[in-house]
Amino acid sequence: MSDTKQPKIIIAVDGFSSCGKSTFAKAIAARLGYIFIDTGAMYRAVTLFALEQGAIRSGIVHEDEVAALLDRIAITFRFNPERGASDIYVNGDLAEGKIRTIEVSNCVSRVSAIPEVRAKLVAMQQEMGRRKGVVMDGRDIGTVVFPDAEMKLFMTADPKVRARRRYDELRAKGDEVTLEEIERNVVERDKADMSRRVSPLRQAEDAIVLDNSRMTVDEQMEWFMARLAETKNAL
Repeated sequence: MSDTKQPKIIIAVDGFSSCGKSTFAKAIAARLGYIFIDTGAMYRAVTLFALEQGAIRSGIVHEDEVAALLDRIAITFRFNPERGASDIYVNGDLAEGKIRTIEVSNCVSRVSAIPEVRAKLVAMQQEMGRRKGVVMDGRDIGTVVFPDAEMKLFMTADPKVRARRRYDELRAKGDEVTLEEIERNVVERDKADMSRRVSPLRQAEDAIVLDNSRMTVDEQMEWFMARLAETKNAL
């Protein structure tokens, strides 16, 4: 259902891992008819382009060569009503499926750590936001990418709840993991996200906190729509 009665805004969604940020951000975008900007997909798109252009060879990321390609890549998102989500395009070509390959997955973390790549994509994300009507999730959206976003959410949940969600997800895929292993990983991931040198995870001072430890997806959306109405009334 598209919200056409009021001007569109930027909605930034930050928070801890395994809180369901991407799923919730996609649901918000679909509900409002907004564009969902998947920051992880953008880093995958750069990785894909680097692979295609030969800047990644035999699994080795040549950082200088990747950085030299940045001026030749344009990334856009287009809402796909059939999927109820946004598809990513690289230089005008649909890349939604191509960026999910194992080859891209194996290299994306190294590509995303390149300072020039981060700077380029943050600039792209900010340019996308100028048109409003976007929902973006990540770790530093409300603090670095869109510090002036009209609405900022910070999602959190009890670490044990997040671990259980992640455990159930992995087991459903057939992965052999233990709950204790996942709980340890969640705690370590939180520490790493909050202490990393570049754009650490932190709650923006003006963010609205959503603790979804004991909330269903429907309850989260009901909560969000009430907060959205309050935010727009205050603009």
